[in-house]
Amino acid sequence: MVTPSPVGTERLELGEGVRWTERGLVLTDILTGRLLSADLAGATLREELRLPFPLGAVAPVAGAPDTWIAAADTGICLLRAGEPPRWLLRPEQDPARPFRMNDAVADPSGRFWAGFMAYDAAPGRGGLLRVDRDGTATQALDGLSVPNGPAFTADGRTMYLADSALGRILRHRVDPETGDVDEGEVFATVRSGSPDGMAVDRDGGLWSAVWGAGVLHHYRADGRLDEVVPVPVRQPAGLCLGGADGRTLFVTSARIGLDEPGPLDGALLRLRVAVPGTPACAFRPDSGLVG
Repeated sequence: MVTPSPVGTERLELGEGVRWTERGLVLTDILTGRLLSADLAGATLREELRLPFPLGAVAPVAGAPDTWIAAADTGICLLRAGEPPRWLLRPEQDPARPFRMNDAVADPSGRFWAGFMAYDAAPGRGGLLRVDRDGTATQALDGLSVPNGPAFTADGRTMYLADSALGRILRHRVDPETGDVDEGEVFATVRSGSPDGMAVDRDGGLWSAVWGAGVLHHYRADGRLDEVVPVPVRQPAGLCLGGADGRTLFVTSARIGLDEPGPLDGALLRLRVAVPGTPACAFRPDSGLVG
């Protein structure tokens, strides 16, 4: 494994939602509402679109190369550059306890899963939405605080979900046919820093960014922590496996909340790892959902 290096000179406020897709590497700067793509050869980031509200994460939409499904503002929408969002779900904001969408991902069955949280990270005010292929959104889990991930195994039967505020990673069983999810069990507990974005490698191991601790954790499928990788940022936030051979680990980070950010805080980082991953899954909508 080599030392992490930055991609370009841009520093994000709250970099998240990094995904390796068939369209290349994309990521979000949540609170600025920006979707960015990375030119890895030129080591630059390019703004693909900007929304006037938070943008948590996106997934590609199968059969629609110019369209993304997104966890944005208070709900779920379909995005195309230059067009207004097409909302599948947009609950009204609660002025007393404002909330926003957070991390999100598509699963191997073609569904989209998105976490939401209170702006003040109030305990139990967050949850997880599931968007089925017909566009129907259902609250799959409630009582969470700051949900991050989720990340799925290749067969779609296991979902890892971090509840960052509680310092734990949960493991849930999922029925790929119905999308039903169980109450889960604690897979790992983090006592220094908070588990954040995650990715599963081809051996079933789990990578997790540890916010506030400046490290990445790698767990074996049995839950044993077998690697701790320091990174030159204090708040690593999101990560994914990608690149031509799947063996590049991309890591986003954040400057928000730091009185004196370091030179790389907010950077997109990359490093090489031993076990590859696979590209992000696409949301696979039923015919007619995406015009």
